[in-house]
Amino acid sequence: MLAAAVVLVGGVSFTGADVDASVKSKPHGDSRLDEIQRRGYIRACTPGDYRPFALRQADGSYKGLDITMVNDLAKALEVQVRYVPSPWSALVPTFTSQKCDIAIGGISVTLTRQKDVFFSKTVLVNGKVPLTRCENVSRFQKIADMNKPSVKVITPPGGTNEAFARANLPLADLIVWPNNITIFDEIVAGRADVMVTEATEAVVQSKVHPELCAVNPDKPLQYGELGYMLPKGDIVWKEFVDQWLHLLIASGQFQKFYDADVR
Repeated sequence: MLAAAVVLVGGVSFTGADVDASVKSKPHGDSRLDEIQRRGYIRACTPGDYRPFALRQADGSYKGLDITMVNDLAKALEVQVRYVPSPWSALVPTFTSQKCDIAIGGISVTLTRQKDVFFSKTVLVNGKVPLTRCENVSRFQKIADMNKPSVKVITPPGGTNEAFARANLPLADLIVWPNNITIFDEIVAGRADVMVTEATEAVVQSKVHPELCAVNPDKPLQYGELGYMLPKGDIVWKEFVDQWLHLLIASGQFQKFYDADVR
């Protein structure tokens, strides 16, 4: 496994009793599950800039753990996948405008997002950790070490990394960097001191950029879970996705996907 902060979560899929009783399940014929099978493809929203979950390639194709996963989901339904590029700042509005059936790509489960969407059962338990140049690991061990005017904290816009930085590091010199692919080069070059991100991404980026180190990835600063966004109110589609996830994890197939795409 990657680190103790990145834990596989099994368990039983949710049922209609697990959601608010005021939310009624759609009639079976109106479910997104039936619509997907009729049209022959799943529409998957993704920012496409988050390694190792979903990264858009130069030729327009995608790769990563969540890409492997959604392709497996499509295989189970005997349909294709069509990706809908959705930046983090517009992910929920794009999704709730019914342009997508599922949203993937390293998406953190938050109560703010939960107001507008359903989430699948948890795919990974994760957490926020600092990513910095290796010589600075001892310098950034806790939040107080980064919450200083002299520290340049860098973050991509619109996601939970920015939310964490604004909530917990108000005194830091915050740099909002628009590109979540080149953002790591700013830390390597010394134009930024540290970034707070998910443990999975921090460890993977430390392998891509040997100059960078994840700080205590097995002891995150904040607990977090990753899952897939699903349409609010569609219990039939949610239960199908949850059952698919449950079987994938319980059978060990998810671990094989994880080992191939993340390790």
